[in-house]
Amino acid sequence: MEPQASCTVVTGFGPFRQHLVNSSWEAVKELSKLGLGSDVEVDLRTLQLPVDYREVKQAVIRIWEDLQPQLTVHVGLDAAAKTIVLEQCGKKRGYRDADIRGFRPEHGACLPDGPEVIASCVNMAAVSRRVAVEGVAVAFSRDAGRYVCDYTYYLSLHHGNGCAALIHVPPLSPWLPASLLGKALQVIIQEMLEEVRKPALKTCFAANSTSLVAAKENQ
Repeated sequence: MEPQASCTVVTGFGPFRQHLVNSSWEAVKELSKLGLGSDVEVDLRTLQLPVDYREVKQAVIRIWEDLQPQLTVHVGLDAAAKTIVLEQCGKKRGYRDADIRGFRPEHGACLPDGPEVIASCVNMAAVSRRVAVEGVAVAFSRDAGRYVCDYTYYLSLHHGNGCAALIHVPPLSPWLPASLLGKALQVIIQEMLEEVRKPALKTCFAANSTSLVAAKENQ
């Protein structure tokens, strides 16, 4: 199977705790209607993930092994956020809060033998400075919160060799509807794809595709 060079995967999360409607998935659904509107054809795949550590671990593996995307963008809800936040890195430890099934990772860790921190190949600070979406601010962060979003991101960065991103969105509100969040995702991910196409990053993403194919052939 050849790497899907034009494939971009975008995921959102399902309900959890009091959030029966998760703004991350509502935003991703709006994005799926809009598309990425790029001058280069992009195969956009969207997927809802459960707020479940064990299930997202399997889903992340399937995304990278089966779809081999050039970039996977995970979108999560930050209930305390007032802006859209682009997360630069995922952390290995500190996952103490139970998921929707009451499960907690053993020793609070993603991968026992993984590095403490994995950073995305995408420069989130640069992307946050360049994007402009009327009606919503965009910031960046180096601490994604140690819940299922951060857990998912770390795993995706690991399996995708850094070719992943995490975007935290605020809850839905009258001044921040799903339609606006979807438009913001479109603009932000377009800018991320521009980052991917820069010569300095092409080697990183090309190496990722090659390593994925080699790993699959050796299974």
